[in-house]
Amino acid sequence: MVQVQHICCIGAGYVGGPTCTVIAQMCPEITVTVVDINEERILAWNSEQLPIFEPGLQEIVETCRGVNLFFSTNIAEAIQAADIIFISVNTPTKTFGIGKGRAADLKYTEACARQIAEVAVGFKIIVEKSTVPVRAAESIRRIFDANTKSSACFQVLSNPEFLAEGTAISDLKHPARVLIGGDETPEGQMAIETLSSVYEHWVPKSRIITTNTWSSELSKLAANAFLAQRISSINSISALCEMTGADVEEVAYAIGTDKRIGSHFLKASVGFGGSCFQKDVLNLVYLCEALNLPEVAEYWNQVVEINEYQRRRFASHIISCLFNTVTDKKIALLGFAFKKDTGDTRE
Repeated sequence: MVQVQHICCIGAGYVGGPTCTVIAQMCPEITVTVVDINEERILAWNSEQLPIFEPGLQEIVETCRGVNLFFSTNIAEAIQAADIIFISVNTPTKTFGIGKGRAADLKYTEACARQIAEVAVGFKIIVEKSTVPVRAAESIRRIFDANTKSSACFQVLSNPEFLAEGTAISDLKHPARVLIGGDETPEGQMAIETLSSVYEHWVPKSRIITTNTWSSELSKLAANAFLAQRISSINSISALCEMTGADVEEVAYAIGTDKRIGSHFLKASVGFGGSCFQKDVLNLVYLCEALNLPEVAEYWNQVVEINEYQRRRFASHIISCLFNTVTDKKIALLGFAFKKDTGDTRE
């Protein structure tokens, strides 16, 4: 097992920033450097006005920054010094080409892999932290195999995040599980043990789940799909409630008291927002279509269809209350972020 002294995270966004901040707080002997090509974002991380808002984040950053937590645009230097490199870059939905509107665009992940292969020296553990499609690790390995110098050696792990915006710091400090996927070779198992040793500073070993790489990647997509499914399910029931005179909150409470179902994610609303659920469900749909599983793809696509239906239904209600016209009328939105305790307005 490698003795971890330096961790580098490429990507200073909603995942990389909070994750590495908590690692720095919980592992004071490890130097953690978060890097990004966006100079403005790095300046914000080094200021009193952080680029993202999460309850508790500001206090931890102010405590650790300049001690064992650093934010920089010098990506090459951070890669060369690191024992573990997290890839936490954006994986947006493709806007053109094969898979347009559904498949994940891995151009930023691929760019990271190429830069790592170009500048790294020695043994490095590369960790997928971004939400990626199944077999993305294989693509990263192929880039390394084609571009790696003889002076460098890599092991690629999958370590998906399970954070909810608004409670990210609490989720990081008290996770329900930490999932690590890697090769079933001795080298792969050694890499898993090394990353696990970092989390074991504050996470009980019983909550650290180890799998093969593909199971880890699919588990993240499946988890988000199941959560989105619950929201679409209760929203579909809300439409039925409005037609029958039932109260959806009373129905949701009655359903949620069944311990086999539970009460989480049974709050009827305009639909799920944020940058993850729809992107990940559509990614799962595309994966099923690509693997010739049309029935499974259609099943999960209905989760997104119900979400869109709920949005249209809500908008129609507003227009109906305004005498079927919005001409010369002003509509106020109280709270622009997609949920409380976050500044995320991306979706």
